[in-house]
Amino acid sequence: MYATLIAVAALWGAATGLLVPRAAYRLSVEPGRRWRDTCPAGHALAGPAGGWLGTPACRACATEATPPSAPRPITAPLRITAPRRITAPLLTPLLTALVCAALALATGPRPELVVWLLYAPFGVLLATVDIRVHRLPDRLTLPLAAATPLLLAGAELLPYDGGSWLHALLGGLALGGGYFALFLIHPNGMGFGDVKLALSLGAALGWYGWGVLFAGTFAGFLLGALYGFGLVLARRGSRTSAIPFGPFMLGGALLGLLLGALSATP
Repeated sequence: MYATLIAVAALWGAATGLLVPRAAYRLSVEPGRRWRDTCPAGHALAGPAGGWLGTPACRACATEATPPSAPRPITAPLRITAPRRITAPLLTPLLTALVCAALALATGPRPELVVWLLYAPFGVLLATVDIRVHRLPDRLTLPLAAATPLLLAGAELLPYDGGSWLHALLGGLALGGGYFALFLIHPNGMGFGDVKLALSLGAALGWYGWGVLFAGTFAGFLLGALYGFGLVLARRGSRTSAIPFGPFMLGGALLGLLLGALSATP
């Protein structure tokens, strides 16, 4: 049963990960701009869900890239192309699939697994956008801040859950409040998008208790510090260089959730 659960979770991650690149492309814009409406070639993005589903390249680009076939001249040399390397659009579903499989392995058939699997592709999307433009869009962080505790409330109503909704609610408020305090103290080092992301991450970590909330938060800061230290050592930045902190918050939260799920009472 566990093998089937992990396989289904990995397939879910791969399928939803395929939808991340276009959404990440559209949301990776400057502050004050909603999103991109055109593909890199300037064509209007259209298709399912108002043009949000698919790859960054639109159908017009694909059509232009494959003109009608014509007879090859006899004198044309035969060209043998080398195998293409894995591109970013393939790395994203692979990463999402691995995250979902790890969550399924640690959580097992508990109801909160549904919440983690729903959150995973949005987490990958947020990390991708933050890496590109150092932004965590409100249209992602705010719905997640509301949806995470609501979904966990539903999970607690089902049998065999491994956490507490009250702890999740308090965890979201505590982590969001802590990040807000850091934002007030040092606004240049902590973005307000991080504060809004902390609300949903705090709820997810708090589901398994205060110890997991602390461990996941500490892991995020540790990962961010190690990355910043590596930039300084490689002379690609300084102690005052701005880094996208969202991916480290999400990575630390993932480690915390894995720890909490593995240690939860069956």
